[in-house]
Amino acid sequence: MKDNEVLDKISKGDESALDYLYKKYYRMMTNMVIKNNGTEHEAKDVYQDALVVFWQKAASGNLVLTSKISTFLYSICLNLWRKELERKSRLVHDQKDGAEYSNHEQEEKSKIIHDCINGMGETCRKILSYHYFDGLSMVDIAEKLGYANTDTAKTKKYKCKQKLYQLVKSKYSKSDFLD
Repeated sequence: MKDNEVLDKISKGDESALDYLYKKYYRMMTNMVIKNNGTEHEAKDVYQDALVVFWQKAASGNLVLTSKISTFLYSICLNLWRKELERKSRLVHDQKDGAEYSNHEQEEKSKIIHDCINGMGETCRKILSYHYFDGLSMVDIAEKLGYANTDTAKTKKYKCKQKLYQLVKSKYSKSDFLD
């Protein structure tokens, strides 16, 4: 399938284009993360998030592609992985500086997240709980919730994560997490 055909299918909402992209570039994208100190699981997550970003940009009609789709996807993956490495670096640095949270503080923060998730709609509550608390794979979640494929579950998880972020942000201040 040529790049213009993929973009045309995406504009029509045809998820077969997403399946095609996932399979075609999976190894290339995940190898980039793995070669840069990532695990297979992290590589999958980054690639899935990159595909969601690409899909949303392409579906919006605002995407002006000046390179091949593979190059564009690679740059999205690379940027997402760099952000993740920076986040991990800050976390390690904070722990080295003695900023490790006590069990009580960690429980409070966990309670805030649980409360926010429980305040969300049933679909988001199930997806986020299954993924983060039960450790289910996106394949298992898609199957459990009766979705046609894992890409649908991944897209919904991404949107639910965004909603959760906004909900936490609206209900709590940074100081609730940084004390």
